[in-house]
Amino acid sequence: MKRLEGHVALVTGGSRGIGAAVAIRLAEEGADVALTYERNAERAGQVVKQVEALGRRALAIRADSADPAAVRAAVDETAATLGRLDILVNNAAVFPMGPLEELELGLLDRTLAVNVRAPLLAAQAAVRHMTEGGRIIGIGSNVAERVVFPGLALYAASKTAQVGMVKGLARELGPRGITVNLVHPGPTDTDANPAEGPFAETVNGFTALGRYAEPAEIAATVAYLAGPDGRYVTGAAISVDGGFAA
Repeated sequence: MKRLEGHVALVTGGSRGIGAAVAIRLAEEGADVALTYERNAERAGQVVKQVEALGRRALAIRADSADPAAVRAAVDETAATLGRLDILVNNAAVFPMGPLEELELGLLDRTLAVNVRAPLLAAQAAVRHMTEGGRIIGIGSNVAERVVFPGLALYAASKTAQVGMVKGLARELGPRGITVNLVHPGPTDTDANPAEGPFAETVNGFTALGRYAEPAEIAATVAYLAGPDGRYVTGAAISVDGGFAA
């Protein structure tokens, strides 16, 4: 059963990792999918082909999430090209790491621009196209719940800000029948954070399940929130972290 048949989704940062898995899972559920990418057109094109192979329409949009105009334009292009917009998944993010004393102002500004401002701007643009039943889903982080390594203060701050954003938007958009939620992935096996990486054994030790997630496991929760079974969930931050925050 295609639970998202006739729906259109936009996944920011959808060319790889969790974003790509989300794009593909939503297509499997029947949605047409647009995705944004910053640099790697080839990777974005591969995801487009995978979506199209599932019989769905797909669109790749080059957009730097630090650019407000590009964020808004990506939302509007999705609605114009695919005919509507029902689901927004704010996945694009940067991952700064380093000692507090070494955090440069430019890095701080870009992190907040991509991880905090862009999701809010995308939501602002998206609700102009959404009707009742719309879904806005953010991809947060386990470090919003538990910071176990030094050097993550800026990243944790940016992801924790999304918790308040989601709660505020859920209150504001609830009367319009639009739900807003956040998914906190734990350590997930991606190019940027491979399960066989040098820190994997240590990271695994912080989870209750003792392993990294597969991107598809995060995407499954996003699909639930995007689908009809998630219609009464809003303002929630759901941890899919293998017990990292337990």
